[in-house]
Amino acid sequence: MYQPRFTITNKILKNIGIIEACKEVIDHAPLLPYYEKKFRDEALIRTVHYGTHIEGNELNLSQAERVLAGEDVVGRDRDIWEVINYRKVTDYISGIQNSNYEITEEVIKKIHKITVHRILPEKESGEYRKKQVVLKNSKTGQVSFKPPLAIAVPYQIKDLLSFINSDSNKDIHPVLKSGVVHYELVRIHPFLDGNGRVARALSTLILFLEGYDIRKFFSLEEYFDKDAGSYYKALQSVQKQKGDLTFWLEYFTQGLSFELSKIKETGYLQNKAFKTLFPFVSEDTILNELKPLLKEGIIKKKGITKSAKYVMG
Repeated sequence: MYQPRFTITNKILKNIGIIEACKEVIDHAPLLPYYEKKFRDEALIRTVHYGTHIEGNELNLSQAERVLAGEDVVGRDRDIWEVINYRKVTDYISGIQNSNYEITEEVIKKIHKITVHRILPEKESGEYRKKQVVLKNSKTGQVSFKPPLAIAVPYQIKDLLSFINSDSNKDIHPVLKSGVVHYELVRIHPFLDGNGRVARALSTLILFLEGYDIRKFFSLEEYFDKDAGSYYKALQSVQKQKGDLTFWLEYFTQGLSFELSKIKETGYLQNKAFKTLFPFVSEDTILNELKPLLKEGIIKKKGITKSAKYVMG
């Protein structure tokens, strides 16, 4: 069975501490249904856009949002299908809510099949690669990474699945487990295309199954794509450190702590935002609607006049 090598550093402990604190606040925040849906929809759009953009998709955030809304967008067919497909992948993993659900080869292949629909030939969709591949530096042409031989892929995937599903690994923190699986699937590179998207989706699925969906408000893909250089550097560090995942896991946990901290700090409503959020509702009406929430202690008012903001109680 695959056994990852890493050290629990102070940085990892600090990041996980922040993650747990943010999770507690976000999971128990009594949000209005409007904000619940708004945050979740925005996270979905960011996940789909940044999760494909990091691999070369040329659509911008606005275009990706329009594609998801079913609107016509001028762009490469591949780019459009990548966005459509990754949306379906997120729907697929979001639909799996059973904590006893076992991740299998069929699940990994299903995620890949959805990811590359109308991008790869049908015979390569949801099937492990049959040939050796290498990853090259786009600028120098030098080989930067050589994944395992194709013949080794099924065996290494089975080893990874044993790690994921083994009771002996229950003590590994879910965020660390998610990060380990993310890296290991990238390393194995089981498919001809779409490996990064499959790795990120499987990593997210593990968080969901372990109780870390955190209301599906976050997008790790956004953190990765905002500084893609650091993302790939962190992945490559494992090879340079002869299989030690410590630096990668420091980066991975920092990403989730950053995204959750950002969400925790945006859970408020300001008076000056009323016209933007509710253009067809008067300010007096909005304030009247907020009064019962204030009375029940669900929200609290901080500040006065236009600078006042309403935070969770």
